[in-house]
Amino acid sequence: MTSDERILSPFTLPNGVMLKNRLLMAPMTTCTGYYDGTVTSELVEYYRARAGSIGTIIVECCFVDNDGLAFPGAIGIDNDEKVAGLAKIAEAIQEKGSKAILQIYHGGRMVDPQLIGGRTPVGPSAVAAPRDGAATPRALSAAEVEAMIGKFGDGVRRAIQAGFDGVEIHGANTYLIQQFYSPNSNQRDDEWGGSRDNRAKFPLAVLDITHKMARQYADDAFIIGYRFSPEELEEPGIRFDDTLYLLEKLAARGVDYLHFSLGASLRPSIVETEDPTPLIEKYCARRSATLAEVPVMGVGGVVNAADVTSGLDHGYDLMAVGRACIAYPDWTDRIASGENLELFMDSTQREALNIPQPLWRFSLVEAMIRDMSMGDAKFKPGLFVETVQDDSRELVVNVSLENDRIADIVLAGEPAQSVEFTTSFEEIRERILTANTPHVDAITGATSQSEAVKKAVAKAMVKSSKALAAEEGCATDTPKPYDVVVIGSGGAGLSAAIQAHDDGARVLVVEKMPTIGGNTIKASAGMNAAETRFQRVKGIEDSKALFYAETLKGGKNKNNPQLLQRFVENAPEAIEWLATRGIMLNDITTTGGMSIDRTHRPRDGSAVGGYLISGLVRNVTRRGIDVMLDTSVDEILLTEGEVSGVRLLNDEQEQITVQTRSVVVATGGFSANSAMVVKYRPDLAGFVTTNHKGATGGGIALLEQIGAGTVDMGEIQIHPTVEQNTSYLISESIRGGGAILVNQQGNRFFNEMETRDKVSASIIALPEHYAYIVFDEHVRAKNKAADEYIAKGFVTSASSPRALAAKLGMDEHAFLATLERYNGFVEKQHDDDFGRTTALRNPINEGPFHAIRIAPGVHHTMGGVTITTEAEVLNTEQQAIPGAYAAGEVVGGIHGGNRIGGNAVADIIIFGTLAGHQAALRARN
Repeated sequence: MTSDERILSPFTLPNGVMLKNRLLMAPMTTCTGYYDGTVTSELVEYYRARAGSIGTIIVECCFVDNDGLAFPGAIGIDNDEKVAGLAKIAEAIQEKGSKAILQIYHGGRMVDPQLIGGRTPVGPSAVAAPRDGAATPRALSAAEVEAMIGKFGDGVRRAIQAGFDGVEIHGANTYLIQQFYSPNSNQRDDEWGGSRDNRAKFPLAVLDITHKMARQYADDAFIIGYRFSPEELEEPGIRFDDTLYLLEKLAARGVDYLHFSLGASLRPSIVETEDPTPLIEKYCARRSATLAEVPVMGVGGVVNAADVTSGLDHGYDLMAVGRACIAYPDWTDRIASGENLELFMDSTQREALNIPQPLWRFSLVEAMIRDMSMGDAKFKPGLFVETVQDDSRELVVNVSLENDRIADIVLAGEPAQSVEFTTSFEEIRERILTANTPHVDAITGATSQSEAVKKAVAKAMVKSSKALAAEEGCATDTPKPYDVVVIGSGGAGLSAAIQAHDDGARVLVVEKMPTIGGNTIKASAGMNAAETRFQRVKGIEDSKALFYAETLKGGKNKNNPQLLQRFVENAPEAIEWLATRGIMLNDITTTGGMSIDRTHRPRDGSAVGGYLISGLVRNVTRRGIDVMLDTSVDEILLTEGEVSGVRLLNDEQEQITVQTRSVVVATGGFSANSAMVVKYRPDLAGFVTTNHKGATGGGIALLEQIGAGTVDMGEIQIHPTVEQNTSYLISESIRGGGAILVNQQGNRFFNEMETRDKVSASIIALPEHYAYIVFDEHVRAKNKAADEYIAKGFVTSASSPRALAAKLGMDEHAFLATLERYNGFVEKQHDDDFGRTTALRNPINEGPFHAIRIAPGVHHTMGGVTITTEAEVLNTEQQAIPGAYAAGEVVGGIHGGNRIGGNAVADIIIFGTLAGHQAALRARN
């Protein structure tokens, strides 16, 4: 029998069911379910596209209990209402000729409380998983253990009712079933813990009830599989002998296959690291005759037919295929025809591959994506030498281009450089070459160098394209026209560009700075929105009416009511707009002035700005939207009172006139223009600013030149927590996470969660005019930004409050008394001293303890040009200027006399997408 015949020939399971071949699609998380765990049509089509040639598809794990989901977007089988949706998946797979097996599980202690409405996860014992930030679970009572077994049984019954050909019991990946068998996570002293026999009772009970349900509701063809992880690194933990012991017991009770859960199918032991023997070989050598009758399935690293053959040669009976099935829906047909495959995906083909957006952005899948959006780009091949400047030196960069790709990037002259410089250069080089575009994320800690290299590549591409056009005789002095020109590349500009493109417009983004991102990239807290699905998942009850009222109050009742209403109404849609483009803001905190957790941020608690810009840039690049950096707009051109073009000046001092029917101005505010700030607010002379140096109000001036009106120009916000030596903003999410403010004497002096203007005023009123933001490990663990502040040297840390007070020169008795009193307020969830009622999350009592010295800085200009609720720019007579739109901080009226933290990011996405849509609509019409 040839290798292909062995792979593709039918295989019979112990229960007599014949699989059409030895190939299965592995169960892989897609994160594509609805907020309540029901099935989406997108998920059905994903599985339909991959069924047919492959023998069996194991559908991703379904939670059997509403408190058991281990990741966002998980699908469930925890109630009868879920059956109809799951039935659509089973039918889609089976109608193409493949078997459909459903994996069932409970996450146990691996569940993030934020996924289950803040509730405490459950486990065999109250022992947290050995990972950063893991919650300590609540130990299930004996009665609850019995009930949990019943929930697995109900899940099996529902899988049968949904029409699946079988179930796979998920006893791996450190989820609940494995937790019961592990001596690390199971430290019970009742019948469900202690000895190895007792610890084995739970997985065996789950198998028993699965058999019971199959006998009662299914026929004899129903398949029962079991997935296991052979070892744990923890001490104590599961060892290979323990696994063999359990598998022998499972085999004695009856299973149709066993599924090794390994990252690589031929992986050796992770415990006995000196032994290179693949675990599958050890398994085959040591199993009993009974266990040998149960087929065993391998998974991990299977891309080509040779990988399957190798797995079978080492002892596997079946092979599961993971990422290769994502990249190639017709994977089985391809290997059957002898095709040799590479594990990558064309970035422009997500829809064609039927890959749901959440899965597309999953880290393991995203790593396979190659940016092919430049496939239509044509360059004159050659070497282009570009001279650019980073913060400290001049760089000469050799950029080699082929006709449709960036071939290489090399530093010319190779001057002696530090190891850090060389390492970061190689990393940014690799990112650009892999993505085939200069629009990639900068290297953390080497931003200036990264941006310089990116600029060199972009300049070389422009020159090469021009050279090719001249060579082919199609060069022209007249730049190509665009339907929409977006001025500014912050969050508002990029979202406007993406939306305009998606509405069918040809779009150009113009940015005066050498880098994309604007001031958005410095945003830290998150994005406010009420009545979102992410709030519902976490059990947060909120309302748009309350959001409106609190924003109006925070803005001192000066907000434009119509703009504010549009802002509040469109906010949840904006969260979904981002999510459908792979930008998931599914963690939630709060900011000053808000009474509800409604500030959406990345799941890992990192600063929202860099994450947001990175995601938007990926979307811009994927769409092939043109971007001009280092290019200023001298004038917006009007013809008969309507926008007709823009006059640009690039970094080569070339003046370019571009025809367009619509412009979106998204250039930000003017906080970095000290003269302009002082013009409207003389009292702010000498204040530092948190803004990037491009926030100079140029867009306001551009629009005023064509008659735009302005509003609220004197409303300028100062942010209370700014590190003064670097003008670096300390995120409001730190206070929203439970930090406090203390003065030099070690005392609290104000409600930390009040609005920014009031907190700033209270700090300015202190004799020293500064304060400390104090937090502990509770707060640090939930806020990735805190690690950044520590790395930048902003943070003073100590093992105890007493030691921290000594380092800060505070009265230690006063500081200790402050913490004790505050912790008492946390316990009763009320601040008797200053009336704080939000973000009283945890007592500040887990070392090490941290402090950052802060004072206010100019942060946001609430004033700007006037617009309609459709983002149309109004002139001084309150009439719309045809073809002119604006979004973001360049606009006035939305935030009134004070901006609530988290509302700026909402503003830029809401009005950015609105402006882009309206601009494209005008251009098309």
